[in-house]
Amino acid sequence: MIDGAYFVLAVLGVLGTGLAAGVFCAFSTFVMRGLAALPPAQGVAAMNAINTAAVRPAFMLVLLGTTVVSAVIAVVTFVRWPDEGAVELLLGSALYLFGSFGVTVAANVPRNAALLQLEPGSAEAAGRWSSYVREWTAWNHVRTGASAAAAVAYVLALA
Repeated sequence: MIDGAYFVLAVLGVLGTGLAAGVFCAFSTFVMRGLAALPPAQGVAAMNAINTAAVRPAFMLVLLGTTVVSAVIAVVTFVRWPDEGAVELLLGSALYLFGSFGVTVAANVPRNAALLQLEPGSAEAAGRWSSYVREWTAWNHVRTGASAAAAVAYVLALA
């Protein structure tokens, strides 16, 4: 059975991946739909405001803190290789590190940066808005699923 500091790490992994899944799920299920329903200039301006507001300690703690916890869990699991839960711990770490954090860095953040360069009321912003929403949301679905699956894997390691 997982115990001590290792148990605390796994619980933090469950908490962080679950919180990330919830934030991403909210965006996939209603935030992006609401933004897509706005006129493009308003949608672009609102999404840029959201992206700027997201880079604050509370969300960064969830996103980056969970990344650190997942990496530490993976390293400790390889070093210690517990009798129970090792596969689930490694799976949870891989799902979050690659499917959530990796997708964030490789897919969502570059789209956000490109959107931020557009003038919300411009023809270019209006032309790019619908593809941005479609592509960003598709990648966000991946982050949602990966984060939720990581939380499940960590819970199974503790069971």
